[in-house]
Amino acid sequence: MKKLIIDVDIGVDDAQALMMALSDPDVQILGITCCFGNTPLENVLKNTLRVLKVCNRLDIPVYKGCSGPLLAPKRNAGDYHGKDGLGDVPDPDAPGLELLQKKKAVTALIKMIKQNPGEVTLVATAPLTNLAVAIQLEPSLPKKLKALYIMGGNTDSRGNTTVCGEFNFVTDPEAAYIVLDRYTCPTYIATWEFSCRSSLPWSFCDRWLSQKTEKAAFMKKISDLSMTRAKSEEYQKETTEGQGFNACDTYALAAAINDTLITEMEEVGVTVELVGKYTRGMMVLDYMELLKKKNKVFVIKTVDLEKFKEMLMKSLQ
Repeated sequence: MKKLIIDVDIGVDDAQALMMALSDPDVQILGITCCFGNTPLENVLKNTLRVLKVCNRLDIPVYKGCSGPLLAPKRNAGDYHGKDGLGDVPDPDAPGLELLQKKKAVTALIKMIKQNPGEVTLVATAPLTNLAVAIQLEPSLPKKLKALYIMGGNTDSRGNTTVCGEFNFVTDPEAAYIVLDRYTCPTYIATWEFSCRSSLPWSFCDRWLSQKTEKAAFMKKISDLSMTRAKSEEYQKETTEGQGFNACDTYALAAAINDTLITEMEEVGVTVELVGKYTRGMMVLDYMELLKKKNKVFVIKTVDLEKFKEMLMKSLQ
């Protein structure tokens, strides 16, 4: 059994990632910690419960985390994911927030990792605020983690939110800086440019979402807005160069479940720019090793897309 803790800001791609983890019989999700990001925190909490309900897994504990960044102004991605984060699809039967755990996300994160030393893989698909606060409170946390997988940052200064910044890192640059500086466990990063290069053909997406299951029907509804946006000529030019749909967060989660999915990666020291007028929030790769970083990360370059597609298909069955 692979023990996961998943830190989310549930928008459509987080939902895709979470459903993939929930569908794998060899994965045990110890808990889900929620952070602001794609949508305000209250929506993230509701959305997490909605995904768990459609997968019949409301037994998994969900924790309320940080509602805003450490220092940066708040932002969200409502133009892409919808104002509610899940495509603005009404859900009158959504589970109530009384199902949330009383313990706060950061406290729960620390406790779960301490109770399972060396066994937990932490997957972060949101701004890294919860993780940054956790290590401030418990500096020894990374020594107890098996691995950390992050969706965020960039390798070619290609932005999707600012000129040079990827959304998760730009939304809380200080948190991203702290995490990349202090989490010394094996760390794998699925960056923005990597996800663009690994986009999915629209013909596959049609087949994936046309499966005759309740999960597929749910995913098709909540994905309609973002996929319509993703098909626009402007978005295709900016993000995937006309190749198809970018499943962002799902790549990091898939790699955490099955590391044989990764076919190429490079080990390099990284940090986050905090003060540049155009580059604040940009991930910096230190190929010259001027930063003298002991804890380098593994930047994912390519994955087995056929294997990834199989995992996506199974997630909605």
